[in-house]
Amino acid sequence: MIRFIMIIIFLVFFVLYSLIALPILALIGKFNPITRNKIAFRAVINTFRGILFFAGTKITVIGKERIPKDSAVLYIGNHRGFFDIIILYTLVPGLTGFVAKQEIKKVPILNLWMVYMNCLFLNRNDVREGLKTILEGIEKMKDGISMCIFPEGTRSRGESEVDMLPFKEGSFKLAEKSGCPIVPIALRNTANCFEKQFPKVRKTHVTVEFGEPIYMNELEKEDKKFIGAYTRDKIIDMLKAEQE
Repeated sequence: MIRFIMIIIFLVFFVLYSLIALPILALIGKFNPITRNKIAFRAVINTFRGILFFAGTKITVIGKERIPKDSAVLYIGNHRGFFDIIILYTLVPGLTGFVAKQEIKKVPILNLWMVYMNCLFLNRNDVREGLKTILEGIEKMKDGISMCIFPEGTRSRGESEVDMLPFKEGSFKLAEKSGCPIVPIALRNTANCFEKQFPKVRKTHVTVEFGEPIYMNELEKEDKKFIGAYTRDKIIDMLKAEQE
């Protein structure tokens, strides 16, 4: 429980810092939105590193060199817990936005940081609004900003990481329409950080593997048609390989 309390105290200080920083960032954004977003990105990453330090999370990274350096990418990962986003943000190179559910947009302070970090809020109950969000994400990727999404739509709660929910195919429009590669990500043991002993935070060894990039224009017609299932299989293969 002591780790949980330390993280809460740390986040209280971050909220106080936000009350000062966010108005300054808003002012900077009126003249230079790109600089504002870069400053926000760095501030949040440092905060996430602080959370991981107090949580005692050790991370082993595999395959980071596989991430293409000449374009934005669409990161696709399995989703097991709250720490998934925190961990990934400390690992991805360059500006990266996450696609989150619409409800998070109502959370004060957090919503502003997310906007400044190029995150998108997806309304899963309104097809038209959802399409607008996807189109916005495509434009961001064309501008060189990578995006990350968990296509299961929610956290999978199976006993094993390979017990993933089906991937929503619409999520992959970001890669198809932007022409950017897909980078599959296999996250292992992240649920043990928090969810499996809620509300306690446990010292945990997490493994994050970045897979070989997937270029949709190089795929067979059938694989391209069901790119969600294809990418899901790639992640499952990575997860199973670690278990062997």
